[in-house]
Amino acid sequence: MHPNPAFRAEDRARNVAFARERAFGVLAVNAPDGPLLSHIPFALNEAGNAADLHLVRSNPIARLGAVQAVIAVSGPDGYVSPDWYGVADQVPTWNYVAVHLRGRLEPLDHGEMRAMLDRQSADYETRLAPKTPWTTDKMTPQVLDRMMRQILPFRMTVERIDGTWKLGQNKPVEARRAAAAQISSGLGHELDRLRRLMDEAD
Repeated sequence: MHPNPAFRAEDRARNVAFARERAFGVLAVNAPDGPLLSHIPFALNEAGNAADLHLVRSNPIARLGAVQAVIAVSGPDGYVSPDWYGVADQVPTWNYVAVHLRGRLEPLDHGEMRAMLDRQSADYETRLAPKTPWTTDKMTPQVLDRMMRQILPFRMTVERIDGTWKLGQNKPVEARRAAAAQISSGLGHELDRLRRLMDEAD
């Protein structure tokens, strides 16, 4: 997380909403031989205190049992050229949104895997409306059972949420908006969304 308090003023509710909407991140844990990372979809509850996820059995993280963990959730990001501010003596930077979920990751009973998969897929499928949602009922039971044996359910009890919304809040409003006007044609990810966030930043 960026240490500048200007970029960390968003409230917990906005960080939770962002992480719930994004629903994908990088799970990181410390292991005896060094850090382990895994890119995962997850389902964060409305209270923001529990995140459900699953891992393939062969994932080294799945073999660790209960561990402290972080899920890093990335949002829009983009390079900001100093020329865009219209103000002298500026330096290049990178604006971005990121939320970190920290807590204890624990394996669940495998009997919870089907219900967890159904909840997660239902959430994702409803975002594809007007498509008829996919459900596990569409699968051949034997094929589904075979696939389900390959994945394991986990839950992270979220103990802390940190967010960085680095949108140029440390610049004069006119300079920040001038940079926002240029950023959509630049280098980064979800640049139109980043532009909107920069325009709206306090």
